[in-house]
Amino acid sequence: MDHVGNPLRTAQDRRLPRIPEPCALVIFGVTGDLSRKKLIPAVYDLANRGLLPPGFVVLGFARRDWGDGDFESLAYEAAKKGARTPWREDVWQRLASQFQFVPGSFDDDAAFDHLAETLDDLRERNGIPGNAAFYFSIPPAAFPLVLNQLARTGMADNAKSGGWRRVVVEKPFGNDLQSAISLNQLVDEVFTPVDVYRIDHYLGKETVQNILALRFANSLFEPVWNSKYVDSVQITMAEDVGIGTRAAFYDASGAARDVLQNHLLQLLALVAMEEPTSFDHDDVRAEKLKVLKAIAIPKDISKGSVRGQYLPGWVAGERAVGYLEEKNIPADSTTETYAAVRLGIQNRRWAEVPFYVRVGKRMPRRVTEIAILFKRAPHLPFDPADVEMLGNNQLVIRVQPDEGVVLKFGSKVPGTTMEVRDIAMDFQYGEAFTESSPEAYERLVLDVLVGDRTLFPDAAEIEQSWQVIDPLEAAWAGTKPEPYRAGEWGPRASDEMLAREGRAWRRA
Repeated sequence: MDHVGNPLRTAQDRRLPRIPEPCALVIFGVTGDLSRKKLIPAVYDLANRGLLPPGFVVLGFARRDWGDGDFESLAYEAAKKGARTPWREDVWQRLASQFQFVPGSFDDDAAFDHLAETLDDLRERNGIPGNAAFYFSIPPAAFPLVLNQLARTGMADNAKSGGWRRVVVEKPFGNDLQSAISLNQLVDEVFTPVDVYRIDHYLGKETVQNILALRFANSLFEPVWNSKYVDSVQITMAEDVGIGTRAAFYDASGAARDVLQNHLLQLLALVAMEEPTSFDHDDVRAEKLKVLKAIAIPKDISKGSVRGQYLPGWVAGERAVGYLEEKNIPADSTTETYAAVRLGIQNRRWAEVPFYVRVGKRMPRRVTEIAILFKRAPHLPFDPADVEMLGNNQLVIRVQPDEGVVLKFGSKVPGTTMEVRDIAMDFQYGEAFTESSPEAYERLVLDVLVGDRTLFPDAAEIEQSWQVIDPLEAAWAGTKPEPYRAGEWGPRASDEMLAREGRAWRRA
């Protein structure tokens, strides 16, 4: 029975999972790292949770001259290694029977014609009424080539296909404002703008979505979420790893373009935005965009920002080479592996509150967190010696790896004297809920297939983020990054940037 006419079934009923219509997921670059480590395991986990429709097909497109059997064995290894839900052979067998592989290069017209024919065949054979999502798990330089092929064959055309056609584009979306605008224009011409999903996997993380719940579902935090009570905000994304196998991409982009432009500015927007009128995707995006437009970069970028590059050192007890010793990195590279910047937000809520944002590789440990540091109490009726151990009240949202929220405040130490020091109340997702958080890609792939755009930045957000990054990159051009040893929390100049304003980085 069609559930539209079923009075016992409503969209508001949370007991009923969102299940997509019968559709195909076409993955370009299906043999690459992202596909093997994230996408294929996410598809298996969705199938295991019963969230995929019976008529669901995965079409893999890549250069290798493989058959369906070779592709299935690669997918099997990838799914088994990366799955977050229990492994069930019967689920895999059902899913694997719906896997197909189309070999070809991106400039191969015949291969794309074959892909179009394969999608048409699915309409008859699998009962898929023209619905397909195209996932670009490919280098950004290949985007225009693949988009033009999809336009040439009519595969991007909703009317011609008789269903919906959507495209998922990975970051980085462009490498500056001008390239982002050009790419946005191209993708919006080939696909309908509402069918374009620009993916930022940070927005798929439960803890990031919890920022909205924390702020807008509670009356406890919102009254103090402003410049009257907040001293400063620190957003940190620290990685203990180096650049791995991404030398060519990383040396051409650097830390700011790689993650500051997307992940960290999106986190900043969620923390600083006003309450949307609803959680409809247009309302949420509108409030995020207002924040991005209100961002003020430092007047003197040389004093309000720091670039760094890691030297040889020790991380977690193991020797780490310096950036310039990494494989395929030029010996004279001035690419930054660390970036910190002081941003402001020019609106009434956040006037004069600095937002310190930093990202770095080869740091002591992996952590992504948002710390709201509150102003100290205006009058302390205590002896100064009694409050030496008392710092700023803090609300810390830990995005990874120990997902949760920490509230740090002052409390009396047991004893006969009035000594006050900081204590922490710690909420951890893993302990509070029996349900494990779905992997970010699992949530985002499902959102694409059901057509929910809430967690996907739109073209205006992407372009506005580049408006923040481009002036920084222009000011940094021709300068050398500050050195820091692998295993340190960035260059000394980064600590000095905060110390000039009487503040210090929170030790994550």
